[in-house]
Amino acid sequence: MWTYHPELLAKPVPRYTSYPTAADFGPLEDGAIERAIAGADGDISLYLHIPFCEKICYYCGCNTAASGKVSRVESYLAALHQEIATVASLLPATARVRRIAFGGGSPNAIEPREFMALVDALHAHFPLFAPQWSIELDPRSLTPEWGPVLSEVGITRASMGVQTFAAHCQKAIGREQSLGMICRSVDLLRSGGVTSLNFDLMYGLPHQSEADLEDSLEYTRKLGAERVAVFGYAHVPHLVPRQAMIPEDALPGAAARFMMAAQAHAFLTEAGYDRVGFDHFALPHDPMARAVRDGTLQRNFQGFTDDPAGVLIGMGSTAISGFPGLIAQNEKHTGRYRQLSAEGRLSANHGTLRKPQDTLRGGVIEALLCRDEAELSPCLLAEVQHQLVPFTAAGLAALDGNRLSILPGGLPYARVIASLFDSYRAVTQRTFSSAI
Repeated sequence: MWTYHPELLAKPVPRYTSYPTAADFGPLEDGAIERAIAGADGDISLYLHIPFCEKICYYCGCNTAASGKVSRVESYLAALHQEIATVASLLPATARVRRIAFGGGSPNAIEPREFMALVDALHAHFPLFAPQWSIELDPRSLTPEWGPVLSEVGITRASMGVQTFAAHCQKAIGREQSLGMICRSVDLLRSGGVTSLNFDLMYGLPHQSEADLEDSLEYTRKLGAERVAVFGYAHVPHLVPRQAMIPEDALPGAAARFMMAAQAHAFLTEAGYDRVGFDHFALPHDPMARAVRDGTLQRNFQGFTDDPAGVLIGMGSTAISGFPGLIAQNEKHTGRYRQLSAEGRLSANHGTLRKPQDTLRGGVIEALLCRDEAELSPCLLAEVQHQLVPFTAAGLAALDGNRLSILPGGLPYARVIASLFDSYRAVTQRTFSSAI
């Protein structure tokens, strides 16, 4: 179905969950985040970051820590409670919270009672308008006590870090979780009211074969996940030291990774899933698939989303907030984050102001990744026309006037094509993940 052009995939590129990307953030002037929140009129979404896991996986590039030290978790949650109060005090009366997401790390690395305390604080401080609740979960720490909690909160969307069902691959990446454990987790989530369940799967793992990936995809289909994300493992031990635990010589090569990506796409689409972008899939009845059909799919720091809100406020260390004219990231160091929050101050002093050119280029990148096509201004077309030739000549993309389309065979190259419109890549050399 797809043709492998290694020369067109040689350049690592961002995932473009924002534009400009986090690699291009810099210092923000004092008061920028406060002014943005104070101007957040209408529907908004909230994201709460819990940077803890019960166990740390070797592959993980997230800024997270083990939840073993009770005092560290308690002091972090106290700071998060203070940030909730501070952010809410800045919002105008016309703001309406429509969606709330918990991520990490793993939100279920904290105690259910601690999670409920956060939910109660959100109810107490924010103007909630029948919001949709979602959560990321680790099946290894999803105890039976979480079922009633999810039901009481009204969480209908959940994402589980499955990664792979192959035991030898799980052992190699430090994430051992049996089929029985995952099945019990699915049952618990369904009984708790979750109607949209996502599985995160990975290809390109150590010792992983196409047969291993096939088994993981088949189990995913049988367990009825409404959404599936299939990510390529990015091995960058120079950036993520814990990845040194993974033997590099056990990793599939670039050509094998390409075949695995194609295999996942073919399996899931033949199993009745609709494609969402390049590496996400959703059953036709799921809101994500409906957003694709309606042309309303968007992309933000949580990846592809059917969330129409133009404002996402992130709380917790490293959390990123997005506004029409500003992207702001909270302090990454949890000690510094706790200190600032305890003083009633917001820690988002890193990010970027979106210039008109950023909005224009970001719109093209998002349109290409979400809808496979974009209208180009004459200036942008003139800028990239020569660079597009290898992709159009290979039948991966097409230009019709000022409309650029990514053809079915060009899906694996979507991020590379989108990166042609990224003016920051010309001046900033940073290491990103492979496009496949």
